[in-house]
Amino acid sequence: MSDESEWTLRDGDGPETVERKLGHRERERLERAARRHELGRPEVTELEIGRTTHKVAQVEPMDLDGVRTMTVGTILWGVVAVALVPFLGTLEEQGRTWWLWTAIAGFGLGLLGIEYCRLRRNALRHQPGRRRDG
Repeated sequence: MSDESEWTLRDGDGPETVERKLGHRERERLERAARRHELGRPEVTELEIGRTTHKVAQVEPMDLDGVRTMTVGTILWGVVAVALVPFLGTLEEQGRTWWLWTAIAGFGLGLLGIEYCRLRRNALRHQPGRRRDG
């Protein structure tokens, strides 16, 4: 067995020593953790409910209206539906026509979702202070 001190990092260890002791994946993980700390984290408070302690962070909601996300999802469902049409015979033979109907339903619900998100975005624009204008 190797000596435990061989695997222990010290303050004076250089990059080569860290690489040898930890390996490149562990070094990358530590670098990501250091960058995450540099970006800052929201203040975390603890909330006790019964015997359980929960950590709660004060985080602002993202400034997204969802229109782009719904549009991309709807387009993808439409592409899948169109791509499945040539295979309709095969799907019927295997009892999987529900694949096509799922894609059509996703496309239709996506159209409704786009309209909902558009109306929501426009309503939020008329309420100053709630969201920024996009």
